[in-house]
Amino acid sequence: MPMLETYPQPINLDRSVLADAIDALVACSQACTACADACLSEDMVADLTKCVRTNLDCADICGVAARVLSRHTGYDANISRSLLEACVVACRSCGDECASHAGMHEHCRICADACRECERVCRGLLAAMS
Repeated sequence: MPMLETYPQPINLDRSVLADAIDALVACSQACTACADACLSEDMVADLTKCVRTNLDCADICGVAARVLSRHTGYDANISRSLLEACVVACRSCGDECASHAGMHEHCRICADACRECERVCRGLLAAMS
């Protein structure tokens, strides 16, 4: 939020809603990256192949969205909306996959929670953009 407050031009979005979304995207990206790494360290790593893949996809998509949403000069709402929609899909997919392993792996439970929160916040920002 402090960085968004320093942007010298008007922004067509509530800066606090935007900041919450960027924070959730960064947190989700980090949680997914860490979860993928933890999955790779599990004894039954072969059973977690899909989880690792969805973790890495979600981490990349959320990371890109956070970076794009942090830029406002020459802003293109269509790109931001498309990225947020992709985040919703990636977070739902990753959250579902991690939730299926959450009873056995605490890192998957934490990641599923981060994905659910990010999906919720991205939906909120999409609604604010409409």
